[in-house]
Amino acid sequence: MAAVSASMVKELRERTSLGMMECKKALRETDGDIELAIVNLRKASGLKAEKKAGRTAAEGVVAVKVADDASYAVVVEVNTETDFAARNEDYLAFVGSCVDAAFAGKTTDIAAGLEEQRSALVQKVGENIGFRRGEVVEGGVIGAYVHSNNKIAVLVKLEGGSAELAREIAMHVAAVNPRVVSPADMAEEEVSKEKEIIKAQPDMAGKPENIVEKMMGGRINKFLKENSLTEQPFVKNPDVTVGQLAKDAGATITSFVRLEVGEGIEVAEEDFAAEVAAQIAASKS
Repeated sequence: MAAVSASMVKELRERTSLGMMECKKALRETDGDIELAIVNLRKASGLKAEKKAGRTAAEGVVAVKVADDASYAVVVEVNTETDFAARNEDYLAFVGSCVDAAFAGKTTDIAAGLEEQRSALVQKVGENIGFRRGEVVEGGVIGAYVHSNNKIAVLVKLEGGSAELAREIAMHVAAVNPRVVSPADMAEEEVSKEKEIIKAQPDMAGKPENIVEKMMGGRINKFLKENSLTEQPFVKNPDVTVGQLAKDAGATITSFVRLEVGEGIEVAEEDFAAEVAAQIAASKS
């Protein structure tokens, strides 16, 4: 059985708001698999979808560049080891070089061409720095939004409408983080997973199959609305959905890209007390 660390329990508590002992028990039952523990907890307690992890797994910034005619745009993420380095002027100049190179070539295959500049920067700053990922969006009308701390960047592509409308919708995407554009875009695997979780919740126990199916239909529709951009209430005017906002302006939302710094990267947490104790023990041996 895999060891369950305090940091794992802490992360699960932050993502579920459940008690320490309940989280610890769930992690033990899944050999430390946090995602599986969340699924099991949702099945057992009717827990709603988990909160997003509060900690940032990697540092750095995101940056965007949009063509003057809003016909294409790029977004990039460039990582550092610390937030202090992410404020360094030379590092920010490198980020500018990355977004300029991606924009000029309409490609994110830029790492090799910037390696010399990157290596020199690593030597100067003393941290590992690198271009992590990017996206190029072309066609239609494109708007961009970068959150004020340069940690979240969004590109939204419309058919019809204006770049300003696309930017307003991009701001919504940055704040609310939808999974897909519309309910029809949700992967069947995700829908099936949600159905399994709903069906296993305590209030479904003992009910006739037809009642379970009816209840499940309502909850799946709610899940799809909450996670689909077009169905979400617009953050600046909750009385209208984002889809209706676009429609009223003669536009259709065709796609969006949302990059958040450190998303999907895990950073091992160092236990300095344990490290010191190990060093002391080693010195005595």
